[in-house]
Amino acid sequence: MQTKGVLFDFSGTLFRIEPVAAWLRAVLDARGIPMEPAGFERCVRRLTDAGALPGGPPPERVPPELAAAWAGRDSSAELHREAYTGLARQGDLPDPALHDALYDRHMSPEAWQPYPDAAEVLRGLRRSGVTVGVVSNIGWDLRPVFRAHGLDGLIDAYVLSYEHGTQKPDPRLFRTACALLGHDPADVVMVGDDRRADAGAAVPGCEVRFVDPLPVADRPDGLRALGLPGTDGGAPGSHGS
Repeated sequence: MQTKGVLFDFSGTLFRIEPVAAWLRAVLDARGIPMEPAGFERCVRRLTDAGALPGGPPPERVPPELAAAWAGRDSSAELHREAYTGLARQGDLPDPALHDALYDRHMSPEAWQPYPDAAEVLRGLRRSGVTVGVVSNIGWDLRPVFRAHGLDGLIDAYVLSYEHGTQKPDPRLFRTACALLGHDPADVVMVGDDRRADAGAAVPGCEVRFVDPLPVADRPDGLRALGLPGTDGGAPGSHGS
């Protein structure tokens, strides 16, 4: 059976968000807010424990008042911002304006880095005639991130949860992505890092393969190792091992 299309998750699969310390430092520097080292490290720990960075470490605990927003955070832009700015407020930041500034920072292309083999794998798929979609649980438009890193031209379709009012593992998102690519789900591979959310692609019939959401430096060839068409491990148009 030929692989005619490949769907990718975004965060932890094709791209990785910057570390919490770099995220906070970028916002402090942009606003000219000084912070002594001990206070900075304390804020980093609190933001990390709170899970305030989208795409970063998950929260150790979701406050009851944020439970509803957290549960549906990827189904709308409003809930996504409410959930994550609410978690940032648990970080005891020196300026209340930092909550929104941190949220805005995480949407900037500068906050994201593609995995080392992402461009190579996407170009290999394009050379092999395989169409590519991105299916992401997210509350904002990630297309500018792909454009800024020169990868947008390698993506044929985007299905973003907040634009559809639902979130993975809802199989409707994967069916929509397959339809946009013009393929039967049985001819499509879904690649993701979340064993629950991305596994929803199996419901309409996609094959699902997983990568680990490691730091960029620790995963130089996780995508290449999947054996997708056009890569070292996959023949054009065929399923790799």
